[in-house]
Amino acid sequence: MNLGSERSASERSAGGLRPAAVAGMFYPGGERELADTVDRALAAAAGSAPAPDSARAPRGAGGVPKAVIVPHAGYVYSGAVAASAYARLAPARGTVSRVVILGPCHRVPVRGLALPAAKAFQTPLGTLRVDQAAAAAIAGMSGVTVSDAAHADEHALEVQLPFLQRALGDVAIVPLVVGAATAAEVADVLERLWGGPETLIVISSDLSHYHRYEDAQAIDAATVQSILDLDPALDHEQACGATPIMGLVEVAHRRKLVPQLLDLRNSGDTAGDKRRVVGYASFAFRESEPPGDEYGDGYTETHGRTLLRVARGAIRHALGAGAAFAAREAWLDEHRATFVTLKQQGDLRGCIGSLEPRRPLGRDVAANAVAAAFGDPRFAPLARHEFERTDIEISLLSLPAALAFDDADDLFARVRPGRDGIVLAAAGRRATFLPQVWEDLPTPELFFGHLKRKAGLADDFPLARCTVQRYTVLKWSEQDLGPTP
Repeated sequence: MNLGSERSASERSAGGLRPAAVAGMFYPGGERELADTVDRALAAAAGSAPAPDSARAPRGAGGVPKAVIVPHAGYVYSGAVAASAYARLAPARGTVSRVVILGPCHRVPVRGLALPAAKAFQTPLGTLRVDQAAAAAIAGMSGVTVSDAAHADEHALEVQLPFLQRALGDVAIVPLVVGAATAAEVADVLERLWGGPETLIVISSDLSHYHRYEDAQAIDAATVQSILDLDPALDHEQACGATPIMGLVEVAHRRKLVPQLLDLRNSGDTAGDKRRVVGYASFAFRESEPPGDEYGDGYTETHGRTLLRVARGAIRHALGAGAAFAAREAWLDEHRATFVTLKQQGDLRGCIGSLEPRRPLGRDVAANAVAAAFGDPRFAPLARHEFERTDIEISLLSLPAALAFDDADDLFARVRPGRDGIVLAAAGRRATFLPQVWEDLPTPELFFGHLKRKAGLADDFPLARCTVQRYTVLKWSEQDLGPTP
């Protein structure tokens, strides 16, 4: 079935723009609905991710995957599986500026690997430009061709773009449709484009096709183990993207990347029946095996001390009492959400934060520290004579994930006192409590009662009419770690 229009590929990419071909079919065609669909999938995936991760790399360039393998079916079938990989890219927003995407051809036969002539790809969320310098760098390599026809109706790459737009923002892409190529040719292209932390590799592939549910589970389990062993000899019955997968694995073995299975399901688990299913898996490949740490998520006490120095330096500078702390470490450029809490003799003196990662970690901590000191409406601005007796606490947030529940009793049974931070929203109002608040409000009844009041809701406002998200935090405080210079 041709999912594009009847116009030629050259006509559809006139002006250098490759328009969306499968919007409204493989994924929602409206901007708002698509953004909401992807955001919900990312939030749900972030909330279900294990912590600490079993194959997590050090912070900085290795703190997020260097490469991912993700499925490319319609979102109702494989979107949640793909989201399990894309949710792990949130810290790289602002660091990753180029994404190399490889997937199989489903519509037009291709010899080798095909770049588009188009200069940009369009989705309902906007356009992503094709990195022309990167395309030029591989244009003369063995097996690399240029074909707008190969890209015109191809869904394997297109369905990844909205996830990239919502997870990473404005990035350039290097889209490659892989046809009759060798794994070695794919590996050579990947090596040429490998780059540093600014470059992400995305391999788009489903697994087995149209087997009975139990048979597919056995086939896909063997395929997954082969990928995890970095020793696959895959055919296209096991994975439609077998060639780009094998090319990635060849480079991963060479560069000692650490693979991790993030999710494995099939259409019988998601939105199809179990008589003829398609398999889906997502993987993350990180650049080194991490040392252990006591905090999980790759952060250590050293990172916490640096963040506390950033916060104290920002307040000191705002008071005119000294210079800000200048930190040049790469992990501070990862986009993360934080709260900064100020205390004096254990009593709250200000608390301001971010619920979603919107800016680099270092800037987020500095901005929230200044806001907590001078912009919390519950307190007068911090005076210079108070500064030295004020303790600072940093909370680093995971992405909030939706929490489904039937009624208040069901909600109370699902929350995890002492661990969950909660975002409560209703009637156009929203408020949050960090997990630390459980120390003062130890029961769900007390916790949610006070949270409703903070949101400006009446005490008898039904929780069943509220939406609830939860998140976890990593916390460092000067009370625990000692004074910050």
